[in-house]
Amino acid sequence: MSTLSKQAKKRAKAAQDAGPLNPVKALSDAGFKSEWAFTGGFLSIVLSFAAWLISRGKKDSRAQADRWGIFVGHWAPTFFALGLALKSEEK
Repeated sequence: MSTLSKQAKKRAKAAQDAGPLNPVKALSDAGFKSEWAFTGGFLSIVLSFAAWLISRGKKDSRAQADRWGIFVGHWAPTFFALGLALKSEEK
């Protein structure tokens, strides 16, 4: 058996022993804080409103302005959910 296959088997065994992939734990271990995610959620709400206003100020149609606001507005729940998950990981 070559050394590469032995190393691959060792890595696979280590990954198996580590348990299932946990992206929230990986983010927490990388230094991301729940406060940053909550701040991102609130900023995305403000950005959503600003994008809607700016788009309304241009000569775009109302439907296009609404789409911009809704597109950015969808980010807020994601950031808040990520903040809650990180908060539970921090405890």
